[in-house]
Amino acid sequence: MDQVSAYLEKHDRWKKELEKLRAILLTTELTETIKWGASTYTLDNKNVVGIGAFKSYCGLWFFQGALLNDTANLLYNAQEGKTKALRQWRFESESEIDEKLILKYVQQAIDNQKKGLEIKANTNKTLVLGPELQALFKEDTTLEAAFYKLTPGKQREYADYITEAKRAATKLSRLEKISPMILEGKGLHDKYKNC
Repeated sequence: MDQVSAYLEKHDRWKKELEKLRAILLTTELTETIKWGASTYTLDNKNVVGIGAFKSYCGLWFFQGALLNDTANLLYNAQEGKTKALRQWRFESESEIDEKLILKYVQQAIDNQKKGLEIKANTNKTLVLGPELQALFKEDTTLEAAFYKLTPGKQREYADYITEAKRAATKLSRLEKISPMILEGKGLHDKYKNC
């Protein structure tokens, strides 16, 4: 069984919908692969669209969806204020899957990719260490040194991960989780980037 089929098998609740979405995407010129544990469809090794299953819906996500002309008003920004380019199209039943409309959106995404249109991530964000991380570094200078050996992007991932937690207990458990990763020189999301 290939990786994509294995992914679909894991999501029994949405299996019919995911298979239908996959069949539609396989009619395009996109290449099917697995990234971050989910089915992803690429053009010249650039991510264009993916399919995924969640608790209350399954759907498509367009990596540069903010650039699509969403005439049917179907796309969601799943993380308002955080995600600039990514957009989701959610389905709660197989009957909502309109092949012609999906192909229209996918073709637009393909055309945009061929033109090189993309919204780039802001990599110049200032690093802001929350008080919890600052306090930890005062206690453990080895950890602090390892942190500053990481790339700026990895440093921001860790800092944001701690400051985004609402409860003090969550911040503490996250600090305990990330400390060994930092000491090993790993980024927070490294395991997903190599899929």
